[in-house]
Amino acid sequence: MPVAVITGSDSGIGKATATLLAGRGWDVGLTWRSDEEGARRTADEAAAAGARTAVCQADLTEVEAGAQVVGTLADRLGGIDALVNNAGTGAMEPLLDMETSTFRSVLDVDLVAAFTAAREAARRMVAAGHGGRIVNVTSVHEHVPLRGAAPYVAAKHGLGGLTKVLALELAQHGICVNAVAPGEIATPMTGQEDVDPHAQPRPLIPAGRPGDAREIAALVAWLCSEESAYVTGSSFVADGGMLLMAAAANAEARPA
Repeated sequence: MPVAVITGSDSGIGKATATLLAGRGWDVGLTWRSDEEGARRTADEAAAAGARTAVCQADLTEVEAGAQVVGTLADRLGGIDALVNNAGTGAMEPLLDMETSTFRSVLDVDLVAAFTAAREAARRMVAAGHGGRIVNVTSVHEHVPLRGAAPYVAAKHGLGGLTKVLALELAQHGICVNAVAPGEIATPMTGQEDVDPHAQPRPLIPAGRPGDAREIAALVAWLCSEESAYVTGSSFVADGGMLLMAAAANAEARPA
């Protein structure tokens, strides 16, 4: 069975991705930072779907932990065929009030640790000689700014750029590298754990609601599959039309 490592898989998009891949015949390596119980629940669901699982703590504020956890999980499961860089953090604070340490800590988790994880996965994929997949979970803010979120936006823009460079360098080895850029998704990170997104009205989003983590997981799983073998270096926005809000606002601001 192919092996996928999914960082930040104790809840939200990471959990949904791990359980979906398990149901499609993948073995899964899971990471957690502070919610071991959540990661164990994900592992139990994946095992119930027939997957072999391995679980490992990863504090990605220590950036080399990205590489270390990928190596550990790949060794336990006998290789790595796909890496999903899903773990992330953020900070909401005006630029004028922000300390350099806050800015740097977000970049370390969201960008530098994702780089070290991708580098380790790619090295192992190249050595194995049968290609692979790397999927970086970014955000709509890979593409547009968000007031008060300078480090998060910078990190997600950076991860989008890194995705393209990795795609260029690794294509010759049969490794496809892509990004998935979610909008608002009903997860613990947005304060919507165990909430039905269809019951959360969002009048300004064309789809009228937040996304479901399983909707993002379906896109990630496709990018991990053989069906996506001719897709690399792309960023797939899954935001219910959120980026179209700028066009709507522009129309409303235009003089009659």
